[in-house]
Amino acid sequence: MSAPDFPGLLQAFFVDRLIKQRRASPHTVAAYRNTFRLLFRFAAARLSRDPSRLVLADLNPTFLGEFLDYLERERDNSARSRNARLAALHAFFRHVALTEPAHALLCQRILAIPSKRFERGIVEFLDEKEVDALLDAPDPITWIGRRDRTLLLVAVQTGLRVSELTALRRQDVSFGTGAHVRCNGKGRKLRCTPLRRDVSKVVEAWLSALPPEPDRPVFPSLRGGRMSEDAVERLVTKYVAIARKRCPSLEGKRVTPHTLRHTAAMRLLQSGVDRSVIALWLGHESIETTQVYLHADLRLKEKALARTAPSGRKPARYRPADPLLTFLEGL
Repeated sequence: MSAPDFPGLLQAFFVDRLIKQRRASPHTVAAYRNTFRLLFRFAAARLSRDPSRLVLADLNPTFLGEFLDYLERERDNSARSRNARLAALHAFFRHVALTEPAHALLCQRILAIPSKRFERGIVEFLDEKEVDALLDAPDPITWIGRRDRTLLLVAVQTGLRVSELTALRRQDVSFGTGAHVRCNGKGRKLRCTPLRRDVSKVVEAWLSALPPEPDRPVFPSLRGGRMSEDAVERLVTKYVAIARKRCPSLEGKRVTPHTLRHTAAMRLLQSGVDRSVIALWLGHESIETTQVYLHADLRLKEKALARTAPSGRKPARYRPADPLLTFLEGL
């Protein structure tokens, strides 16, 4: 296959397949785009070839397997993140299989690369003292400090995803009675999330110092444009390091922007808010997704345990009578 064919296939995948035919959300397009950006960097290092000079045969199962291993080993990506990158590659090669049947065998081999199984850990979230320490970390005297503290406060209270935070514009924020923020979440679902009165006042004071254009970002970069998700990740890491000096319980906790989303959900759950309301608040596709917060809250489990009555019987170890059962129990 000639060199220009791969760039043409990739452009058709994004423009025709994702945007025109599937009407994929901007979040999906951005996630797939970032996957290929990482792949091109990896290819440049391994193959010494620019993206426009790649051919489809370069992206064979062995090479893509090495790329996925690189994500886990060198970029320290989790199995979940690795699977998300693989899903983007699978989507592209399904498109190639439909449009270029001559490459069906290559596509079939790549589509056979399996997702990696992973253990679901307990959801990490911050308690009240940890939240206070994090919010006190930014310097309120500087412009960046005020922006970052406002962003952290909104993240902890609303539970917005990092992509939703960076996409917020002035026109997406309403003050006064029923203060809230509007955002487009996964699947292009529009939702409104209420703002507490104290949070609303902080956001209003912050926006009063910004240009009044309605399409301006609520949390702009130094150049005035939209912040990147990596920038939010870095600022959270920066302020958690500062907060650890004041709050030792943060030691050992891996805090990311998504941890702030978990914190908002746990606050709602601990306040007695129904799971279905929390699912709507967070923009979950299914209420089952919200189930993880029940497992994470030990206090809820302790309350449930306190309601149970002892059986009055002495605990005893189960001992099967049959030798075959004994064998099976020992497996």
